[in-house]
Amino acid sequence: MRPHEQSFDEKEEESLKVPFKLFINAVSQASLRYAGGIRMKIKESPSRKLFMISNYVLLGFLSLTCLLPLINLFAISFSARSMVDANTVSFWPKGFNTAAYEYILSNKQYFQSFGITIARVLLGWIINLVLIILVAYPLSKDDPRIFRCRKYYTWFFLVTMVFNGGLIPTYLVVSRMHLINSFLALILPEALPMFCVLIMMNFFRGLPKAIEEAALVDGANWFVTMWKIYLPLSKPSLATVSLFVIVNHWNAWFDAMLYINKTPLLPMQNILRNIITAASSIGDLGAEAYNSLDVVPPSQSIRAATIVITTLPILVVYPFVQKYFVKGVMVG
Repeated sequence: MRPHEQSFDEKEEESLKVPFKLFINAVSQASLRYAGGIRMKIKESPSRKLFMISNYVLLGFLSLTCLLPLINLFAISFSARSMVDANTVSFWPKGFNTAAYEYILSNKQYFQSFGITIARVLLGWIINLVLIILVAYPLSKDDPRIFRCRKYYTWFFLVTMVFNGGLIPTYLVVSRMHLINSFLALILPEALPMFCVLIMMNFFRGLPKAIEEAALVDGANWFVTMWKIYLPLSKPSLATVSLFVIVNHWNAWFDAMLYINKTPLLPMQNILRNIITAASSIGDLGAEAYNSLDVVPPSQSIRAATIVITTLPILVVYPFVQKYFVKGVMVG
């Protein structure tokens, strides 16, 4: 048998051992964590208990500081005008009514803008995720024999996190590309968020290289390795990046204010901003004129209702990615 054939057999045999080694390592780590948990329970000292109690109290207090303002806004959005004007609403609606939500939903542009926002989130999420993966995967290769120009490309992308062309040059670029009053003007200028690229790149670098080498030995190319090995193992990082991208597109309004001049093309955040501005201008009228507008809820209720409407979809999505979020952020 030729020497190079022997080396190939040895590589093939080594690649067959990789799944078994990974299984053994996973079992050993799980047993160590279990044994460590038992030891911690047995040897838990009073100082350790005091430390844990202090942590629970502190984290509970911080959680309340985030949760109570949302509950207050929720109560204000469902309270009557007299109670809101008297500033007597705390954490439970008083004089329950849905006038603020009816006022917002009665706007003719709301549902159209809601559809534009959903389309923006879906298309923007797909484009962002594809570009993030295609950039992060090659940049995660440390071996110069695989990607010789990795260092230069990494610096090229990192510079964009610190420096940018500015507002006016960006507007000129969008205008010269004929994207003014175009749906793509809301997506293409932010198509590659570099912060998310760093998260994915570091997560890819943390995966065992032996898995990739085994796939390459078996005849897989780089794209197959990325699609069938790296991406299935990167669910925590993908979920984390997806949450960042979705929240960014859902909350964005400034780019639409710059690039969109036609009201039917505005996303939901801009329409809600216009509703709040109109309600605030009504609130600045005289007392007699203001009291005559019984059909218009108080501006505080409208502001609270808009915050609830914009926050609720993200609160619904977050529980589905929460189990991946911590691991994806810490590893990435």
